[in-house]
Amino acid sequence: MPSTTTPIRPRAPRPLRRRSVLGGAALLGAGTLTGCGIPSAYVAEDRRSAPDRSDREKRLTFSNWTQYIDTDEQGGRPTLDGFAEKTGVEVTYTEDINDNDEFFGKISPVLTQGADPGRDLMVISDWMAGRYVSLGWVQAMDRDNLPNVTANLDPQLANPAFDPGRRRSVPWQSGITGIAYNRKALGREIRSTADLWAPDLKGRVTLFAGLDEALGLLMLAQGADIAAFTDDDANKAMDLVQKMVDTGHVRRFTGNDYTSDLASGAALACQAYSGDAVQLTAENPDIEFVVPEEGGELWAESLMIPNRATHKRNAEALIDYYYQPEVAAELAAFVQYICPVPAAREVLAASGDKEKAEIAENPLVFPTDEMRARLRTMRDVGSAERPGLHKVWGRITGV
Repeated sequence: MPSTTTPIRPRAPRPLRRRSVLGGAALLGAGTLTGCGIPSAYVAEDRRSAPDRSDREKRLTFSNWTQYIDTDEQGGRPTLDGFAEKTGVEVTYTEDINDNDEFFGKISPVLTQGADPGRDLMVISDWMAGRYVSLGWVQAMDRDNLPNVTANLDPQLANPAFDPGRRRSVPWQSGITGIAYNRKALGREIRSTADLWAPDLKGRVTLFAGLDEALGLLMLAQGADIAAFTDDDANKAMDLVQKMVDTGHVRRFTGNDYTSDLASGAALACQAYSGDAVQLTAENPDIEFVVPEEGGELWAESLMIPNRATHKRNAEALIDYYYQPEVAAELAAFVQYICPVPAAREVLAASGDKEKAEIAENPLVFPTDEMRARLRTMRDVGSAERPGLHKVWGRITGV
């Protein structure tokens, strides 16, 4: 089998921005809203839309994470500016999403009450996006307004369990949960998640604290189908982690700070996101990212239109604009996460720009067929099962 280790060309450091911080209390609350039968939480289909002002108001408000769009030296956002020039639609762009739980807590009272959310578009991690869909807090998109999405969306991202056919979500960028490790300090290669449990890594391994972030990779290591995992699959994986905690093998459970342990040498190996790998390697070329032989978890952070958004068609126009290969290529060249538009690779390769051509060959932006064969998408943890799994995971992690 070809090596699973991904060589990464270093580039200038940028601030890290990840899938989430911790998946704890607010997520449990999201499940509780439906699990306890609170009728005001769920919003019926006929109460989700608002009169669309897109024809008379050429504007929209877009909430996103920090450092998740292309910028230039003048402080502009070239692709977003290009959309405004092409359509005449002015975009109020706000970087007001710091982590999924925090944003959920901020917007949930508004969406529960059926009030104007003050935004027309937002980017939510798919594991949390499932909560919004199940609660009826986001609108179905008009696929007739999304021809580029239909033509160019990566098929591997097209049918998540929480939103079959992507009727209520469209990937903004994507990534992989795998393993990052210091190969020089360890003195050997890591090829599987099971390699984390080797004796020479005792006390030098970190895992994600969030149930949704950690569990998929752990279940894959034990042969589970994470698209249809059972409680037994989850508990088997958690039993192994409990053993590793009891023996002192796991150094700690982390959120955004996992990179600091790896950079300092306190940890030699950790669960990690592909979107961080470029910067980690730029800071220390001895650090490598691996998609385990048995599989890594493929995930996305997706564009969603919240209930009562007042510029829905303008939002759909923006979504479809970013699915033009030329625009997707420009965004991918800057953020360097997995591009959800595979056709953007050819645009970068043919650009005549050396750095862009190298990005086209980066498997952490455009995964190879061999890597894709090992990627799996985890189903959503449902509201009925979440409290039980979270109770066990919280006892193990201390979160």
